[in-house]
Amino acid sequence: MLDEIEAHLKPGPAYYDTEEYTDQTLRQLAEETIREKALKLLNDEVPHGIYVETDKMKFRKTKTGEGIYDVSATIYCLRNSHKGIIIGKNGQMLKKIGTYAREDLEEMLDTKINLQLWVKVREDWLNDTALIKKFKLQ
Repeated sequence: MLDEIEAHLKPGPAYYDTEEYTDQTLRQLAEETIREKALKLLNDEVPHGIYVETDKMKFRKTKTGEGIYDVSATIYCLRNSHKGIIIGKNGQMLKKIGTYAREDLEEMLDTKINLQLWVKVREDWLNDTALIKKFKLQ
C-alpha cells in the first residue's frame, strides 16, 4: 500500500541539506546522547529525574591537524544518593556513561571528542519553570 501511495506523490523541495539528519544543535545532541546513555546504563537505579547541560563545547585543531571537540557537561540529579549511583564505585559508572556517549558522538559527528562529565545535585530543578522551558520539558 505504501508503494502505491508513494507512486502518486510528487517530489517536493528539500528543506534540509542531504548531509543533515537532525535539526538539533550540537549542544542538544551531546546532552541528549549523554542522558540516553545514563538512563540506559542506570536502568531503574536512578529515576528519570536527571538532565544534562553542556557547559562547554569548543572545536579545535590538534598539532597533527585533526579536528576535535572539547566537551564539558554536567549531569544534574535530584538527590545526593543519586549522585553516588551515577558516579559509581571509583567513578566506574560515570566513566562508562562518558565512554558510550563519546563513542556515539564521534560516530555522529565524524570527529574525535574529548568528553568530561561532572555530576551535581539540584534538588529543585523539576520546579524551576525557566529551566523546564529552556529544555522544552513542559
